[in-house]
Amino acid sequence: MIKLVIARQVGDIMDFTENINMELKETFTNDIKKEAIAFANTHGGIIYIGIADDGNIVGVKMPNDVLLQVTNAFRDSIKPDITMFTDCMIEEIEGKQVIKISVQRGVSRPYYLSDKGLRPSGVYVRQGSSSVPASEDAIRQMIKETDGDTYEKARSLDQELTFKYTIDEMAKRGMAFGEVQQKTLGIIGDDGLYTNLGLLLSDQCVHSIKAAYFQGTEKSIFMDRKEFCGSLLEQLASAYQYIDLLNKTKAMFLGLNRVDKRDYPPEAIREALLNAIVHRDYSFSGSTLINIYEDRMELVSLGGLVSGLSLDAVMLGVSQSRNERLANLFYRLRLIEAYGTGIGKMISSYRDAGLMPAIKAADGAFQVVLPNINYNHEAYEMHETASDNNKYAIPKKSELKQQYKKVMEFIESNGSIARKDVQDLLNVGQTRALAILNEMADAGYIKTIGSGKKTKYHLEQKR
Repeated sequence: MIKLVIARQVGDIMDFTENINMELKETFTNDIKKEAIAFANTHGGIIYIGIADDGNIVGVKMPNDVLLQVTNAFRDSIKPDITMFTDCMIEEIEGKQVIKISVQRGVSRPYYLSDKGLRPSGVYVRQGSSSVPASEDAIRQMIKETDGDTYEKARSLDQELTFKYTIDEMAKRGMAFGEVQQKTLGIIGDDGLYTNLGLLLSDQCVHSIKAAYFQGTEKSIFMDRKEFCGSLLEQLASAYQYIDLLNKTKAMFLGLNRVDKRDYPPEAIREALLNAIVHRDYSFSGSTLINIYEDRMELVSLGGLVSGLSLDAVMLGVSQSRNERLANLFYRLRLIEAYGTGIGKMISSYRDAGLMPAIKAADGAFQVVLPNINYNHEAYEMHETASDNNKYAIPKKSELKQQYKKVMEFIESNGSIARKDVQDLLNVGQTRALAILNEMADAGYIKTIGSGKKTKYHLEQKR
């Protein structure tokens, strides 16, 4: 609120000394904007124009004109609007007219120079008798205190954002991306500034996905590595394309029919990648990780589970999105069909293979491990990436041997076994049942009699 009031100093002579709550200016300068921002961002204070640094009262010529300069500078150069937290008046001290500007601590911190934006060069705080640039951590803390803990709703530190890729993706789906739509989606906040959701969807997104392809089953020899940047939508498309190129196809024959089987079900890759992008905690600065080995693929996103949500609940299909607005946008883009179905789709895509994805949650991280269907898992124990009590892990060697034992016991009791019998006996799909029978035949446990639907399997006679 601006007051054009002439007041006279009364009582004892004031002590004019610069400190954490007082700034003295002999004349009007542009630095006054920085001082006002610093007081509004810290604990408030008073700025005097017409008093020298040593406390000497020099006065202001044409105070009304200077007062107008001050109010115009605050209104035109500081965001958010700081005028409601300032009180400007003309005072007469020792027979001279000075300008007194009282600045309260604002409720929409951080305040900043509009031409510099939400970066240290535009945001100031008070330290002792000086106004200094705020650190990025201090800026984030002010935003958090003002906007709350939700990362995607908070104001972005970078306000110079472009959305070329996102606009193209929206256009492909017949969706507009004007200012009205951006406000509806939460990309622009009520204050007219870009939010962190806007940052995530912009070409300037500060987060990335890092993918690495290793030889063998350990992190010893790199075959290839990539980093995907830009809008999260661009990262999603690029990462999926990269994984798809490495997702090899193995051909096998069932009788006269050729069956092509990829290392990883595309549905599982899609859902695991979407889960890693949509549900990660972007208040952490690290990258989402994709590690591809000979026997498995690991996807690690930062943040762990949302507070109050257990892994068991997630496996049951319970969904509590950390980034509700981001999830809503992905839903509108038809990248997500329904909330809480991603884990179930991953598991279902492995059902015929007799394998299960491994899901693990830890403090600060969430991991999905997709087993390579075409890899011979029977010779290996379950990886350390799967928790010991995780029933969705890759089967251990002992569990596979138990399957062999059940098949052999069935043959001993019934004389032979068919593929359908194995499906019912082991509760697996057709493809996995055939894989088990082929593995046992290759190992010399059983032999194949007949072909096609009449194929039977008998115990191999030992010489």
